Amino acid sequence: MIKTSLCGLTADEIHDLTGSERRHAIAIANSLYKKKISDIMLIPDIPVRIKKELKEKSFPGIFPPVSSIESSDGTIKFLFRNDIGQEFETVLLKDKKRTTVCVSSQSGCRMGCPFCVTGKYGFRGDLSVQDILTQVLGIPYADIVTHVVFMGMGEPLDNPDNVMKACSILSAEWGPSISVRNITVSTVGITPAVKGFLEKTGCNITLSLYSTFPDERYLAIPAGRKYPANEIIDLMKNHKPDKKRRFSVAYIMIRNTNDTDRHLEGLKDLLRGTGIRVNLLPYHEIPGDDKISSSPGRLQFFKHELVTSGISASVRKSAGLDVLAACGLLASGLA
Repeated sequence: MIKTSLCGLTADEIHDLTGSERRHAIAIANSLYKKKISDIMLIPDIPVRIKKELKEKSFPGIFPPVSSIESSDGTIKFLFRNDIGQEFETVLLKDKKRTTVCVSSQSGCRMGCPFCVTGKYGFRGDLSVQDILTQVLGIPYADIVTHVVFMGMGEPLDNPDNVMKACSILSAEWGPSISVRNITVSTVGITPAVKGFLEKTGCNITLSLYSTFPDERYLAIPAGRKYPANEIIDLMKNHKPDKKRRFSVAYIMIRNTNDTDRHLEGLKDLLRGTGIRVNLLPYHEIPGDDKISSSPGRLQFFKHELVTSGISASVRKSAGLDVLAACGLLASGLA
């Protein structure tokens, strides 16, 4: 008999699997997602008979990383390998106010963005809901995680069903109970999937922009040819979310490429009055690339100009650079 991983199932699916009372399914989900049980027989509050039947056809399914490396700034990068051999990396970021896990949604990526190491690694397949959740539940510090960001390997909305189900489980009362306001999905912008994500979840969304000029964006983000950025911005702008839900764009700044005054004015024209926030990020150089990041002063200048134009903006600090854990560098150490 092929056993089912409990990690990745909703409380309703666990209920269907056990065929017992719903309160038993809730107890199982709580033990799995909150207590990270490693043995089904240790689940409290359900009859031994049900535990034995459950053990015959399922297993907990939370698995640990195969290795980890810590940065000088405290960032930790983990390597996972699932049972079909897919490898994927996860990053833990700690500061005084929050503990954030940056999870992968795919092994590799097929978006083909030239400034991203993950894209150069190639596409090795979508990650299952189990694979996504174990990146949060299977690492040290799992009990103090406050935020989850889908900004690791892969394009989350190229694997929308598994990503949205993972978000639902992460925020469920019987699950880890992470607030939807603390879960963010970053995307290059796949219009149908963005529509579904906005309608079906309450989580935050970040669009990777690169440039407001279509001909430039196509070269850096090939998916932009089929799904233009202004189309995604319109969806975000016209959606009527809870006031606490955050919509933003990530703007990686590359010297003399997308950091000119013309690009600044393009950002202002696109985002003024939308309520969408701008996260300005330094560019992280990759092997064989002649591009370099805009200077810290230039990033601060963009922030100042955007804020004085009524657009919320921030400059994001790089973390984990020395262990290749920063944005765009995941998969650097994989074959």
